[in-house]
Amino acid sequence: MNCPICEQRKSRRFCPARGESICSVCCGTEREVTIDCPPDCVHLKESRRYEARMPLRKPENLPFGEVRIPSSFLSTHHELILALSHAICAFARDHRELTDTDAIAALESLATSYQTLSGGVYYEKPPIRPLQRGLYDALKEEIQRFDRAQQQSGSLGGVRNAEVRDLLIVLTQAGAAHHNGRPLCRAYLDLLRSQFKASEFGPSASELIVIP
Repeated sequence: MNCPICEQRKSRRFCPARGESICSVCCGTEREVTIDCPPDCVHLKESRRYEARMPLRKPENLPFGEVRIPSSFLSTHHELILALSHAICAFARDHRELTDTDAIAALESLATSYQTLSGGVYYEKPPIRPLQRGLYDALKEEIQRFDRAQQQSGSLGGVRNAEVRDLLIVLTQAGAAHHNGRPLCRAYLDLLRSQFKASEFGPSASELIVIP
């Protein structure tokens, strides 16, 4: 039987997204482009392993490329970065159509807002696209919730704007570093999900998040 996509080559791979077999060439070229691959697809997992062996983008080519956040800062603020990661995964769970592009756009916009706020100027320009704006607002709510919890626990002044800014920049840069450029890519979302129990957010195609 010929591949239903190209109608030329033999169908040799079962595609769980389409519910039918397709050829290996179309699997490779249409994966995360026209085919919305589920994270537990064996061929998607194999492509993730291959991409993991490729060099990450250089820091200067990432959003906020002039900013360098030391690893010690991440260790000190592990709880907040985990809370933000959890908020992203929860939003993605409830909005299956969310992609890496959407997540990175929301993070970058919010990081920019906190960048101006930490400099003493309040300027906010949230994303225009509804899905990205939804995640942007969800992250703002999580930051406010975390800040209230910190103050109630006795932390002086709660979370500083500059600290939130730097953590949002880290998450933005990590997303951009792991994004493979395909429109339906969710490699970064899979990486974030790998930090939590599979039963909470569903199967993940990756096992490790690497901060550039």
